[in-house]
Amino acid sequence: MVGVLLPNFSFGQVEETWVEEDSFFSTFAFAVRKFVKEEILPIWQKMWDWFKVNIWSRVENWIRPEIEKRKDILKEGFEGEKEEMKEELKTEVPKTGKSLWEKFKELIK
Repeated sequence: MVGVLLPNFSFGQVEETWVEEDSFFSTFAFAVRKFVKEEILPIWQKMWDWFKVNIWSRVENWIRPEIEKRKDILKEGFEGEKEEMKEELKTEVPKTGKSLWEKFKELIK
């Protein structure tokens, strides 16, 4: 009789300690999440704002003229590639369609 009750008693204790550990971890996770949200993120936001105002504005002013020069070149390149892709689609899609149809016919036979 004692042998039957002891294993059940030990499982009950394991579950109880697991619940305590689970609540500890959930409390710890909540505390970490709150700390990150209230303490760390505002500091990083302030650092990003400072960087954006003091550093990025200078870098942007330095590279802006180069971007404007290359913008037209990029548009022309994209238009050329767009036309090439259209032509390629016109030539390649019918080939693929025919071969798929032929494969389908072979499967039916």
